Parts: sequence; structure tokens; C-alpha cells
Amino acid sequence: MARILAVDYGRKRTGLAVTDPLQIIAGGLTTVDTSRLISFIKDYVAVNDVETIVVGLPRTVKGEYSDSFAGISLFVERLKGELPGVEVVYHDERFTTKMAMQSMIAAGATRRQRNNKSGVVDMVSAAIILQSFLDSRAMRAGQ
Repeated sequence: MARILAVDYGRKRTGLAVTDPLQIIAGGLTTVDTSRLISFIKDYVAVNDVETIVVGLPRTVKGEYSDSFAGISLFVERLKGELPGVEVVYHDERFTTKMAMQSMIAAGATRRQRNNKSGVVDMVSAAIILQSFLDSRAMRAGQ
């Protein structure tokens, strides 16, 4: 079975997560400078069997698209053009950054580690988006 890759898109850096080959568990993959994102994903897909890319859909608390949606939708259209054989879907990302921070606090990360510009929060957010996608897919399938 092919993996699913998740993207928590950001203006400067982007968090990535991936499933295990059985598509059961989501785990953080890395954080990439957004300027290199398309080439990183293309290289990753060339080496790994990826069937779907899940991109976090930014919405406000009211359910409307956030200001960052315009940039993300351009990225998604370009990604679809670069990887026509891979399904690209959106998944609601509301509150994922907050959940990622809470997860890091629960795991004992210091304030300095949480504020570290290495993008750990972005990678954890991508893993939360991906796990939410997997959970919602399982619920729709009646599992």
C-alpha cells in the first residue's frame, strides 16, 4: 500500500508528515523551506510510493477560508500539475498549531524548544492534520 503525505503549508517553512505503508499511523517527516517545497515533494515521491498528498486547509473559527488560503491554493494547483498521478486533497487544519503546541508541552518540551525556528511545531502540525485525515476516512468507511 502506498503512503499518504501531509503538508502544513507556511509562507516561510512547511511541515511534512507521512503515514506508515499500511496508512495506519501518521508521523512527522521534516520541515522544509517553502521555497524548496515542490522540489522536495517531487524528490520524495520519486523515491517513495505516495498515493495521496493531504494539504491543510486553513479556515477561520467561523469556517471561512483564512487569508493564507490564496497562497495555499496556488501551491496546490502547481503541485497537481507537477505530480498528475498523485491525488492532492485538502483537509481542515483548524487548531492544529495550537494542538501541536499542547502536544509538545505535554511531552515536556521547554518554551525555548517550542519557539525554536527549526519548525518542529510545523512538522507536528502536519502529523496532526494527517492523523485527523486518517481518522475521518476511517469514520466515513464505517470502521
